[in-house]
Amino acid sequence: MGLSTSTYYNRPKVSRAARDKRDADLRDKIEFVQAEYSAYGYRTVRIQLLREYALVVNEKRIRRIMRKYSLFQEVNRRFISTTDSNHKHPVYPSLLKGLEVTGINQVWVADITYIRIMTGFVYLAVILDIFSRRVVGWALSKRIDHELTVAALKMGISARNPAPGIIHHSGRGVQYACGDYVKVLGDHRFKVSMSRPGNPYDNAFAESFMKTLKKEEVYLWEYESFTDVVERIPLFIETVYNRKRVHSGIHYLPPVEFEAILQDKGRKQELGQVTLKLVD
Repeated sequence: MGLSTSTYYNRPKVSRAARDKRDADLRDKIEFVQAEYSAYGYRTVRIQLLREYALVVNEKRIRRIMRKYSLFQEVNRRFISTTDSNHKHPVYPSLLKGLEVTGINQVWVADITYIRIMTGFVYLAVILDIFSRRVVGWALSKRIDHELTVAALKMGISARNPAPGIIHHSGRGVQYACGDYVKVLGDHRFKVSMSRPGNPYDNAFAESFMKTLKKEEVYLWEYESFTDVVERIPLFIETVYNRKRVHSGIHYLPPVEFEAILQDKGRKQELGQVTLKLVD
């Protein structure tokens, strides 16, 4: 027809009122998504709109709408250290450098964080499978000690029953280096790995989960008591994070759904060859 490409794809102009209405309609859908996933950025909002509404929207438009209606969330909180590396227990070298992970139950990572309540803090220990990003074990306590971390580890072992040779990676804190914790690892034939001093990337998967937990759950609630934490945190971990929240690193799927596809021979080909290469 003798038309240029730009002319062919040119859309007819719409009135300002019509554009504002379209923006408002999209804003409403974004707010519905954020009602459940309050800290989602524009990329994960786009995926959730596709999953829940079969709505295909350009990322740039979603970002514009979120800026226009102030839907981005920014939260800054004071940092409290949960790591005590000043101890006499043996420490272990990191086994993650340049490692390629090709499936679940090959590498677990462990970490601790704090949750503020009216009378002090509650501490959360988690065990995460880095391939699927799934939290496989967790424990809550008013004390930050080895009993907390051992409880989370035993929960993961009971739920997954991993084969011998799986790598367990953590920081160098006393809660992970102490004899009681290392004994449980040895009894179940884990390979023990610990972060290198001053290297923030060694435990990045666990730290990423903690950041998500804080932004999307902890900072949005005013916990008054230990009971409040016990009621909310398990719900977020098991129902929201493991089963609903999509992750860019696993094809924008929730961890439970990602693992189900991996174990389904008929659907595994949808993912192609999935390999996680850890940084050097």
